[in-house]
Amino acid sequence: MTDELKLIIDSANELMTKSIDHLEHELTKIRAGKANPQMLEGVMVEYYGAKTALSGVASVSTPDPRTIVIQPWEKSMITPIEKAIQSANLGFNPQNDGILIRIIVPPLTEDRRKELVKRSKAEAENAKVSLRNIRKDSNDSIKKLQKDGTPEDMCKTAETKIQDFTNTFSTKIDKHLEIKEKEIMTV
Repeated sequence: MTDELKLIIDSANELMTKSIDHLEHELTKIRAGKANPQMLEGVMVEYYGAKTALSGVASVSTPDPRTIVIQPWEKSMITPIEKAIQSANLGFNPQNDGILIRIIVPPLTEDRRKELVKRSKAEAENAKVSLRNIRKDSNDSIKKLQKDGTPEDMCKTAETKIQDFTNTFSTKIDKHLEIKEKEIMTV
């Protein structure tokens, strides 16, 4: 197998792995009824004139499955953190006791659970589309090499490997989705 073909195969594998990583990251953001510090991952707090991630100004923990506790490193940050959580529009109502902020995560309704499952399926479908695009781009590159004189049998072998990667990663996506669905629908 030529170096160019190996490069195309390795690149496809790497890009597909990144697609799976992205899917995992997006699925962790989807709430499953249990409190999770990652629910607040996108919250940006005004800190001395600069937008800073919540994790950069406070520690975030979950003492129990229904509560998120935010302990600011500076007491003066309580109000800005509270405002940032409210403006992030996550559906949480932070409670400030002067020392830390508590967020009680409400239980999910059946409709909300179904909505979250739909969102999870959409994320999984986006990941599969990404895999198909990577496969198409890789196969186009292989066909170009074949036109430029690379032996046809080597090109077919490379295309088969790309398809094997696509099938393997597609199965991983289905497994991630199945786990997330079960997690969301568990009361």
